[in-house]
Amino acid sequence: MSKSLEWVSAGALNTLQEEGSKVIKGGIAVFFHDNQVYAVDNRCPHLGFPLHMGSLCDGILTCHWHHARFDVCSGGTLDPWADNVPSYEVKIEAGEVFVNSMPKQANHADSYKERLREGLQQNIGIVIAKAVVGLVESGVSDKDIARIGIEFGTTYGNGWNSGLTILTAMVRVLPKLDKTGRILALYQGLVHVARQSSGRGTRHLLGPLPAAETSLERLLKWYRSCIEVRDTDGAQKVLLTAAQKGLDSKQLADLMLVAATDHYYLDGGHVFDFHNKAFEALQWAGSEQTERIVTSLLHMMNMPVRSEELHQWQAPIQLVEPIKQAVLTLTNTTAFTSEEHKSVLDEESFLQQLLSDKPIETIEKIRDLLLAGVEPVKLAQLVALAAAERIIRFHTQNDFSDWIAVLHTFTYAHAVHVRFMHSTEPLLLRAIFHGAASVYLDRFLNVPAAARPQHKQRNGAAEGELAVNGSSTEPDDLLNILDQRQQVAAAGQWVVDYVANGGSSKVLWNTLGHALLREDAEFHTFQMYEAASEEYDHWTTYGNDFALRAQETMLLACTRYLAAHAPTARELPHTAKIAWRLYRGERLFEEE
Repeated sequence: MSKSLEWVSAGALNTLQEEGSKVIKGGIAVFFHDNQVYAVDNRCPHLGFPLHMGSLCDGILTCHWHHARFDVCSGGTLDPWADNVPSYEVKIEAGEVFVNSMPKQANHADSYKERLREGLQQNIGIVIAKAVVGLVESGVSDKDIARIGIEFGTTYGNGWNSGLTILTAMVRVLPKLDKTGRILALYQGLVHVARQSSGRGTRHLLGPLPAAETSLERLLKWYRSCIEVRDTDGAQKVLLTAAQKGLDSKQLADLMLVAATDHYYLDGGHVFDFHNKAFEALQWAGSEQTERIVTSLLHMMNMPVRSEELHQWQAPIQLVEPIKQAVLTLTNTTAFTSEEHKSVLDEESFLQQLLSDKPIETIEKIRDLLLAGVEPVKLAQLVALAAAERIIRFHTQNDFSDWIAVLHTFTYAHAVHVRFMHSTEPLLLRAIFHGAASVYLDRFLNVPAAARPQHKQRNGAAEGELAVNGSSTEPDDLLNILDQRQQVAAAGQWVVDYVANGGSSKVLWNTLGHALLREDAEFHTFQMYEAASEEYDHWTTYGNDFALRAQETMLLACTRYLAAHAPTARELPHTAKIAWRLYRGERLFEEE
């Protein structure tokens, strides 16, 4: 007989009747059941167990590894944690069984997208992982994949959360990662979105105000008033009205962040940081998601901690009133110094002022520099640098939980820096003062201060340094160091030596990314990597000694924080590894 190359022989029908099943070329399992012949992929789509070793009863094929069940005819699964198994067309000619080598249902990008949505809804890591691998391998863009997570996370649950922040942060760092890192970053972000939003009700939006010629200034006043009295329903209607009027993302960000800085350092910096991440996501999530993204932030404005009410902002040194007066002076100034009379900023001197124990002088210095025409974005960048320096100087004899205190200040300062790259709103200047005050308040965590590692030419390991295979020259050596707990000093020393010896910063950031993504990292660690890597990039354009040291500061701050929080059980990356191995056709179950 004549047959196309798509058809593969499964042997004689009577032989198949006697044996019940067989595996043919291409890894296809063929079954004789209820006087019919069926063919499916022999690998269980859950974790790859050979399905010909399973049981077939009443048309249901059951895998004997985790008991996933499949309709042997269509390949459809009865269990949401298992994907459908590909099924194949069968024909019988002259007593011989032939199987079409192409499955009935091809795995296209659209099916992976739908499977990702299902994985998010059911909060099943292996489903999310396999969908991410399939989408990446199908050539779907990273942002298109992440967009599904943003849509899901802002539709269900209470609103913007740490999972959405992680996902957005991971999208930001994807250019620093290799393909494996990209898959891990997207997977980790999406899993955390599922954990935060799955199983929660739909977040229904209110309607905007009737169409009217309302000015931006009036909308800002209304919004600030609603936030001041914690009226998030009224604030939502104002926001939706603003969006309907066509305000762009920059205008919406200014409107919301002005209200977020009416009070000091809300919720330990999280409010400003989460707002920043939401507007970063909006840049690529699509204008159709504007209303859901911006309104998702309102729940955190209901009962945030207002730091001006906290004791440490009032005593022993009063910080609230001096900041208030400095901002008042700035807002009452009709014009800053002209371009030709701008002050020249001494970066090192200002950095040391930020790190000093003289906060009133720091507040006055920031005010004077702004009045002298120094760009707010530059001051914000230096506040972020000072916050990173606190992390370098953080001594491991502090309480372990205090790592988060210095982390909060850094990620807040980074968010402020990012916002000033997009905004010239004068009222946001308050955020620079708030960040500088938090840098000051963290000073006790640098007493005593950890020593900054210095590069030394040597044959052996320095005191306190972990020697890895007799040397510390390859990026994998850093990962080996981080396989052991609390190797903060050793990891920092390795990074300093690596850079001093001409190591590639590109390779190093990829390695640090893998150090993060191979762990079951908690929320703040994702923040640390993203903020440090982006601040590092912002210093690349300067090329002077101060900038080079600032870049080293970002590398050290990130490395020390990662080292303090590793290793973990690494369950999440293990799931992603399984998904990728299954996609490549590797067998997780091996017959003895």
